[in-house]
Amino acid sequence: MSLSIEIHPQSPQPRLVAQIVQLLAEGQVAVLPTDSGYALVCSLENKPALQRIAQIRRDDEPHHMTLLCRDLSEISSYARVDNTQYRFLKAHTPSPITFILEATSEVPRRLLHPKKRSIGVRVPTHPVLQAILRQMTEPVLSASLVMPDQEAPLEDPAFFPRGLDRQVDLLVDVGFLAQAPSTVIEMTGSDFVLLREGLGGVPPELAEA
Repeated sequence: MSLSIEIHPQSPQPRLVAQIVQLLAEGQVAVLPTDSGYALVCSLENKPALQRIAQIRRDDEPHHMTLLCRDLSEISSYARVDNTQYRFLKAHTPSPITFILEATSEVPRRLLHPKKRSIGVRVPTHPVLQAILRQMTEPVLSASLVMPDQEAPLEDPAFFPRGLDRQVDLLVDVGFLAQAPSTVIEMTGSDFVLLREGLGGVPPELAEA
């Protein structure tokens, strides 16, 4: 059975945040709230936890994971960012937008797109997740909470499938949280390309293009 921690969605209790950070550092697989719904999360360097998330999702593509960073400076440690990219990122972080960027050597090879050597990065806006990331020594990896046998989105922990608590170690419960995809922008080329319009909308720079 997984450990369930109920936490205030807007003003997370520091004691509980510290407990969650410690459990992630110990290698636990967690369900955490994000600005685009609940997500499966693990620490960056934990290969067994990453494999467990792939098994839960029945996903054999680890590069579908997103790197959740606390701020823009942390993004620049894990992704190559030139001046133009930096200005764009600064204007649109934090936000529910995933940016696809060329990865640096700090990113484990198993997480990279095999051809593009790229990684998805995001600075989330959810207060609980931000509080957790501020206490982490590195970003965390996330993937949408998708259960292959469930047709409805998983938005309320009170109604999560019973089998989930045997597959994850920790559930951070903030109550009902609507699930919506993030906006995805490809930034590895000379032009920035909108791959998916989602919760983050379309940045004006791309809408005008």
